[in-house]
Amino acid sequence: MRSWSAPEVPRLTAAGLPAATGPLHLYDTGTGAVRATGPGPTARMYVCGITPYDATHLGHANTYLAFDLVNRVWRDLGHDVHYVQNATDVDDPLLERAERTGEDWRALADREIELFRTDMAALRILPPAQYVGAVEAIPLVVEMVEKLRAKDAAYELDGDIYFPVAADPAFGEVSGLDRTAMAPVFAERGGDPDRPGKRDPLDALLWLARRPGEPGWESPFGVGRPGWHVECSAISLEHLGMAFDVEGGGSDLAFPHHEMSAAHAQVATGERPHARAYVHAGMVALDGEKMSKSRGNLVFVSRLRNDGTDPMAIRLALLAHHYRSDWEWTGADLTAAQERLERWRAAVARPAGPDAAATAAEVRARLADDLDAPGALAALDRWADGEGTDSGAPARIRAVADALLGIAL
Repeated sequence: MRSWSAPEVPRLTAAGLPAATGPLHLYDTGTGAVRATGPGPTARMYVCGITPYDATHLGHANTYLAFDLVNRVWRDLGHDVHYVQNATDVDDPLLERAERTGEDWRALADREIELFRTDMAALRILPPAQYVGAVEAIPLVVEMVEKLRAKDAAYELDGDIYFPVAADPAFGEVSGLDRTAMAPVFAERGGDPDRPGKRDPLDALLWLARRPGEPGWESPFGVGRPGWHVECSAISLEHLGMAFDVEGGGSDLAFPHHEMSAAHAQVATGERPHARAYVHAGMVALDGEKMSKSRGNLVFVSRLRNDGTDPMAIRLALLAHHYRSDWEWTGADLTAAQERLERWRAAVARPAGPDAAATAAEVRARLADDLDAPGALAALDRWADGEGTDSGAPARIRAVADALLGIAL
């Protein structure tokens, strides 16, 4: 599946600024601490993608913007970045929406994925090197399920194939939850803890046997389709291998999705960890509740753009909140972002300004400290509000805003 177009990212050393020094520090859910990332020459990152039945709301944009900052900081530090993202283009919510609206499920997925690509390009989110749909990954999923079966880490229940969580001694280390906390969350987020015949209520579905009226694909264990968690295990292993640097997504993915994906990969390969750090973005609310498709309380990027909103203002509105925080969207967020964008653009249009090097260093330092984007914005605000005689400063600040924050001034 094709990705989207990549914006050109300026090199700050080419703009006359010193090279960045690292490392990037990120909050790792598994350890509950902010830790230094330590990638090699190529930093490897996997971010879980959308289920394409209603894209792209501001909660999505908030998540992918967070990991776009990771991508940009690593690049500024001199790393190549191997970024992989999936799209769950066959799953229960998609099929249910298609049945409700009378639309072909494949046409629905294709349309929403294309809208997502367009939104990501407009927001100047750097694209993944591999953008992989669940359907095209079915051979990889089948291969992984076969590996788990060979290790006695899969069992059949009425034609479905399950993963026994007891097979992974490290189960629970990604989310940090105990079983008491896991049980209700598992039920809320796509699990089936009450299904009779399961060895453990938390065991996760690897392969769903074809149901009447639903799509299915041939496999050694019957016609069906992938479970949700194994999809990301299989795709990440194929393109990144084990012990990649960051697995990311919204905070609602820590359990069960990232926990289960890690367990599948670790048991299938006999290696650990699946990822060195698990990084999660906070939830964006509207009218007092988390934005979600099931509630319908969504603000869509495409609708804002169609109403004439500058995508850079949308990006700035999101950057004004720390990526790990839960917050509520209001019209004031967008108004403040539009005013900030106008102020910055006016400042870089001046013939001269304050020295850019100190501001660049402060922006880099703030982002290296667990992506403190609000602190980085404040540094650029101070530059924009200041006065100076450096004729090269406006162009350098324009490059800083672009390279590190993705804001085209």
